[in-house]
Amino acid sequence: MTDKLIAWREAHLTDKQATSVLAFAIGILASVAAYVLHLLIRLIEHLLTEDFISEAPNWLYLVFPVIGIYLTSLFIKYIVRDNISHGITRVLYAISTKQSRIKAHNCWSSVVASAITIGFGGSVGAEAPIVLTGSAIGSRLGQLFGMDRRTVMLLVGCGCAAAISGIFKAPIAGLVFTLEVLMIDMTMNSLVPILVASITADIFSYLFTGTSTLFAFHLDGAWAVERVPPTILLGVFCGMVSLYFMRTMTFCEGQFARMKNHPYGKLLVGGLLLSSLIFLFPSLYGEGYSALDTLIGGKTEADWSQVMDGSLFYGHSELLVVYVSLVMLTKIVATSSTNGAGGCGGTFAPSLFVGGFAGFLFARLWNMEQLGVYLPEKNFTLLGMAGVMAGVMHAPLTGIFLIAEITGGYALFVPLIVVAVVSVMFISIFEPHSIYAMRLAREGKLVTHHTDKSVLTMMNMASLVEKEAVSVDPDMSMGRLVNVLTSTTNSFIPVLDEDRRLLGVIDIGKIRHIVFRTELYQKFRVSQIMTPPPATLYDNEPMQEVMAKFDATHAEVLPVVDINNRLRGYVSKARMYSVYRQMVADFSAE
Repeated sequence: MTDKLIAWREAHLTDKQATSVLAFAIGILASVAAYVLHLLIRLIEHLLTEDFISEAPNWLYLVFPVIGIYLTSLFIKYIVRDNISHGITRVLYAISTKQSRIKAHNCWSSVVASAITIGFGGSVGAEAPIVLTGSAIGSRLGQLFGMDRRTVMLLVGCGCAAAISGIFKAPIAGLVFTLEVLMIDMTMNSLVPILVASITADIFSYLFTGTSTLFAFHLDGAWAVERVPPTILLGVFCGMVSLYFMRTMTFCEGQFARMKNHPYGKLLVGGLLLSSLIFLFPSLYGEGYSALDTLIGGKTEADWSQVMDGSLFYGHSELLVVYVSLVMLTKIVATSSTNGAGGCGGTFAPSLFVGGFAGFLFARLWNMEQLGVYLPEKNFTLLGMAGVMAGVMHAPLTGIFLIAEITGGYALFVPLIVVAVVSVMFISIFEPHSIYAMRLAREGKLVTHHTDKSVLTMMNMASLVEKEAVSVDPDMSMGRLVNVLTSTTNSFIPVLDEDRRLLGVIDIGKIRHIVFRTELYQKFRVSQIMTPPPATLYDNEPMQEVMAKFDATHAEVLPVVDINNRLRGYVSKARMYSVYRQMVADFSAE
């Protein structure tokens, strides 16, 4: 079936036409997936919390999140049987190391798992799972129709853009998110298909859900020049909150990683921590968009105090600032606990949530202190959303356009730019990579906009290693070594012991002056004329380090060994640079 599809595509469509058609199909499928996911989340949440009251705490908050995480973990363990966490990081990993190949089950597994997790109260976002779903759809269609590696990578980007566009009705944000976060190079060959997928998903989302935006926003006073100083200060504050977000998330993930062999222990610790936080702060339930809507739509303290409904703080409007501060600080812990305990969700929505609460808190404290110019709380809630999301993702354009599109708040375009840029500038001092990329960057597996670095990242050591190396033992006489030299064209002769451990190498250039002196053939052994290798390479060593070793040693050939120093083969500089030049040419081709 696959061969027939490929043959039909090659006979009837050019590569550009096929890419555009597939981008259109990806846009439709990603928008359907986004609609289904949000429909399932709303359905589950409505069934569970319909009878909850707002005047008092609801004890079932202590139960539902744990049940949701447990059901999700069972679904992943017995049905999916694969790791589907950290959706956007997994997309970046696929682009970096697997030639953009994403497993087929990711087309649906993340939708089901995240719907269960979030519907039952997991304090995570649906965006990362739907991005993984859209990217998986793009990857599978690209493979199904026999597209080359570069085009499959582009179709993964189309799936990502369509997912963001479909779930937020924000086509421009979908485009810039793909360019900023997935780091797909912007050329005419990549821009048009991504736009096709993004616009298609946006249109179909309107067909499914109508013309309403995610948040009902009405501008509270036009932006004025006198608000420039507090807007810049908000950007700095958002940068600080973004840093807290990333550092806390990393710390919590590290703690749960230590319990990787104790799944029920993780469920107990993470589930109890999450459910306790949700019981104290119901705003942490699920994505939290209803709480954000309260802050964005409110006009008075009574309106904003509704965010405390169902909590121990209900009826105490004087504690609004305290409540908002605690929710902002604990949201990251709740998100980490959800994923750490076995749930499925992303950090996209949590960054928007934390940013919204941070922006509201900043404006509220400013107005309480009466520091001159009045700051509309709802406006600064939106600015905070853009600032923290831009900081956490290192994606200022995404923060700017997403907030403008999901609220219709284009009148705040200038302050959105100010806050997003200042936030990213601040956090870049402390964290050079986004929350999605920093895990891969630490492992040297991150594709960047720099073509040479991207090519090195995608080069595979396994494809460079040549295993047909003639070896000798250390007790071999020089006379027998000369016979070996005449029977091979390799200049690399490894010296191995009985367990194939590398002891040294024979450098033909260094022994040329004695090779033809037959009177020495029985006087010298290999162990006496071998030399240590200039450097050794390892199976999974990053290509940047391999290149650095060749440059430092000026060697033409280097051995590849395993952790026990057993020889696996060798890599020649000539072959490595040949593969590198070809990949650069392919990568840079329009």
